[in-house]
Amino acid sequence: MTDDGTFEIFLATVPGLEPVLCDEVRLKGFRAPKVVPGGVVLRGGWPEVWRANLWVRGASRVLARIDAFRAVHMAQLDGRARRVPWAAVLRPDVPFRVEAASLGSRLYHEGAVAQRVETAIRETLGAVSSPEAEVVVRVRIERDLCTISIDTSGELLHRRGHKEAVNRAPMRETMASLFLRSCGYDGSEPVVDPMCGSGTFVIEAAEIAARLNPGRSRHFAFELLATFDAEAWARMRDVKSARVPAVRFHGFDRDAGAIAMSAANAERAGVSEFVSFRQGAIGDLAPPDGPPGLVMVNPPYGTRVGDKGKLAPLYKALGSVLTTRFAGWRVGIVATEARLAHATGLSFLPMAAPVPHGGLRVSLYRTDTLG
Repeated sequence: MTDDGTFEIFLATVPGLEPVLCDEVRLKGFRAPKVVPGGVVLRGGWPEVWRANLWVRGASRVLARIDAFRAVHMAQLDGRARRVPWAAVLRPDVPFRVEAASLGSRLYHEGAVAQRVETAIRETLGAVSSPEAEVVVRVRIERDLCTISIDTSGELLHRRGHKEAVNRAPMRETMASLFLRSCGYDGSEPVVDPMCGSGTFVIEAAEIAARLNPGRSRHFAFELLATFDAEAWARMRDVKSARVPAVRFHGFDRDAGAIAMSAANAERAGVSEFVSFRQGAIGDLAPPDGPPGLVMVNPPYGTRVGDKGKLAPLYKALGSVLTTRFAGWRVGIVATEARLAHATGLSFLPMAAPVPHGGLRVSLYRTDTLG
């Protein structure tokens, strides 16, 4: 931290989607965000940390980087760790835990690194360490540069606090929001998901259109820090930005259980009046009344859900329906294999590199406006 109370704030995201997150962060009013491997960095103070957790849809966690120094042996690490102003950030009455990572450094034993920093905090602050603690101090040593951060989010940020029911192979809300943004979605047009599962794309699109803050319903780890100002945080949360969307959002699925899940999740998210979910096969899919918009779909991949050998006809049927009935719409399809995506017969725009998702690598296939 510098004398003016600012520090580097790191917003983590899926590797490969950093530029998309950076665009969102910039549009949310944060100053001078910069793309780095694994996320976005900016400078600010604790109010910016709170806003990032409350406002930003595509980040998986927000780290406050409170100190950085070079360390090439344990005694050096121990000495520098004891000079970190822990009392300015952590509370002595709140348990903490330390997690360490080392890459290309002489201090390669991550367990020993974590133990040294944990001991320094206990002996200088008087706080108790616990493996179940919600407050996490993250130590990263890369090429002998040690960066000490506080994980201000706690639970990963895709856990908005609304989705209790999920289907198999769910997509995280954070990734869904970035894929929507990658397709040019800004909340002004309808969204249709023909295979909605637990409703992630539809609900996320509705929340964006309604200007609902993604972190409005949950608790954050920064509420347990010495820097937390409950009154200022309450004022920030109470700022009303919501609006009634001008369009609606539609989910379809052949499985009745998925429709029930989606409806329940939308109810908890407070967007039921803007969305509809209906059971039906791909062949029954038709565009809703009103202006065209975006079809966003995360079909089965054939790895954990479904059988690859049977999926090509499903993708072909989807492409046929979209081509013949959805003129004027754009399409975004998440897939693991180009072969399946191209089975739709759709023409795709240039692609970005695949990104990790649940142990797989997926790509977003986007179309221009369908003729």
